[in-house]
Amino acid sequence: MKHKRSIPNRGFRVADQIQRDVAELVRDLKDPRVGMITVNAVEVTADYAHATVLFSVLIGNPLECELALNEAAGFIRNSLFKRLQIHTVPTLHFKFDRTTERAAELNALIVQANATRAKDD
Repeated sequence: MKHKRSIPNRGFRVADQIQRDVAELVRDLKDPRVGMITVNAVEVTADYAHATVLFSVLIGNPLECELALNEAAGFIRNSLFKRLQIHTVPTLHFKFDRTTERAAELNALIVQANATRAKDD
């Protein structure tokens, strides 16, 4: 059995393209629960069967937004089929990315700790 030579960094390129396309497609959704979001990253499994789409919310409720995006995942995936020239378009799973939220919380703790230390000195 002959194996096709794997294309270097293909997974990253596919994930990157999905990230760009999903960001555009999400803007066209009419669901009021999907506020202003940013697609932070896309992680694609090695077999391209699944893609986790990490997003943050600028305006809107993160939990409602995640629910709405996962309900629209099939519609978004069908739209990706028309855009991507790949054999398998992964099933999309939307997940709220708390990274920026956690960074802000940590930053606030650092500021608080420094203020306390300044008082002690």
